[in-house]
Amino acid sequence: MVVSARSWLANEGGKHLVLMMWLGANSWLFVKTFLMYSSGQQYHYLYKMLGLGLCISRASASVLNLNCSLVLLPMCRTLLTFVRGTHTVSSRKTRRLLDKSKTFHVACGVAICIFSVVHVSAHLVNVVNFSRSYSEDFPALNFARYKGEDPTLIILTTVPGITGVLLVVILFLMFTSSSYCVRIYNYEIFWYTHNLFIIFYIILMVHMVGGALKYQTNIEAHPPGCLRANHSSPEQLDKREEEEMRCKAEAHFQSHCPQTWLWVSGPLCLYCAERLYRYIRSSDPVTIVTVIRHPCDVIELRMLKKNFKARPGQYIVLNCPNVSSFENHPFTLTVCPTENKETFAVHLRVVGDWTERFTQLLLPDIRSIRRDMDILPVVHQRTYPKLYVDGPFGSPSEEVFNYDVSLCVAGGIGVTPFACVLHALLDGWTGLRLKRLYFVWVCRELQSFYWFAELLCALHHKLWHENRPDYFNLKLYVSQSDNLQCLSEEKYRPLASRLLVGRPKWKLLLHDIGRTNKHKRVGVFCCGPKGISRTLHRLCNSAQFPGTTFEFNKESFS
Repeated sequence: MVVSARSWLANEGGKHLVLMMWLGANSWLFVKTFLMYSSGQQYHYLYKMLGLGLCISRASASVLNLNCSLVLLPMCRTLLTFVRGTHTVSSRKTRRLLDKSKTFHVACGVAICIFSVVHVSAHLVNVVNFSRSYSEDFPALNFARYKGEDPTLIILTTVPGITGVLLVVILFLMFTSSSYCVRIYNYEIFWYTHNLFIIFYIILMVHMVGGALKYQTNIEAHPPGCLRANHSSPEQLDKREEEEMRCKAEAHFQSHCPQTWLWVSGPLCLYCAERLYRYIRSSDPVTIVTVIRHPCDVIELRMLKKNFKARPGQYIVLNCPNVSSFENHPFTLTVCPTENKETFAVHLRVVGDWTERFTQLLLPDIRSIRRDMDILPVVHQRTYPKLYVDGPFGSPSEEVFNYDVSLCVAGGIGVTPFACVLHALLDGWTGLRLKRLYFVWVCRELQSFYWFAELLCALHHKLWHENRPDYFNLKLYVSQSDNLQCLSEEKYRPLASRLLVGRPKWKLLLHDIGRTNKHKRVGVFCCGPKGISRTLHRLCNSAQFPGTTFEFNKESFS
């Protein structure tokens, strides 16, 4: 498939520019530090003792300092939400870059792991060289206590060695538990090990306290390589030249002051301040108003919280202490609070241990009713467990209203980010730039459409009465053709006429949209299976729709 330069720049240009800047900063720091330790006069004797291990260990340490400071910033969700919501500060391109914050966090994490391996390997070589190349001439330069000291003993009896081992163990636990399979199998393992970052940063800031590496402080009085007392030049020099080359004083060495705290203290304080703010904000439990059971194991949770405000497309993080005190899960808002209605809602699908246990607390009798009997929603009112809400936080779906034309593509429960958008249109939000909305919803089972069937029908009737039938273009696709008569009810007729069996022909769909909206930028928003998002992403970058630029936005929780 031929790639359009214009479309590629619109979708990939910004993030690749940031990537190149990040790689450039890492490369510049590595090379600069490497050259400083390999050719700097203050490190002459240390480099002579340790060799390339010194340069590589310090160069990799500089890269680690940079990434250990950057890795925290993408996780400052409240700050990112504020920047996203301040349109006078951030442009649409900037806000779209914020959608890649999780990717940048992962990239920094991978860089930390890679350069930690390099750093540790170089220091293992340094420890061996400290033992073998013990200097009798410059005792202050030594890190080993005597020549031939066991390198293992050096590591296990010094501050840099012990803290280095602890850092490696913590980083290994954090990295392995971050894998997709671990997060899916047991989210709590990921949660607990990832919160070891607090201990990691504390140890990191004292890692250099032991002063393993030292630099010379009196280069003018003792130029590197000068002739010391009782030493003669191996070359034939006259007395005057030999006197000029002789040292005026003994070399003095001093340990480096720890500098890691200069790199990480700012981002760490910012992150801790945000976590404290989020803790205070979410400390009051919300009131669960009602719980509605929908078909296909989907639960709608309607809640109320004082002074809670949110925008369509945002998401919240739920914490239920009765299920797990430390486990938090993000869910997109399907209903936002308004001036006339303070309640807000989320739809969650019962998949996994946490949602199953949470659902049992909300609806203890849920297992007694078969899924295929759940055709119409059932409302339950009872005493509910304590629930805390953190957020709201920004997401790509907020940008739906910032295009003249938007295409929303949902797969199954991935419809939730767009449900709030539809509610906003139904409630008559004003000041919206959006002139036309294409909505495509793909489901495996026909019963899934009942989650928001009434919402879709209500919006259709509203726009029809306002003489704006072209504003909202709806297409529903079901991959399984069983029980198609379920949408035959009279009130669901607008949906039945727009229901298609099979999968969408994405290329043809985008071609029709591009032909109808020439010379416009169309925002494409996707939340669903990876197969759908990859196909749409590839098509949005293609050159098959001349005159129309499709800007791809993928919903992803950070």
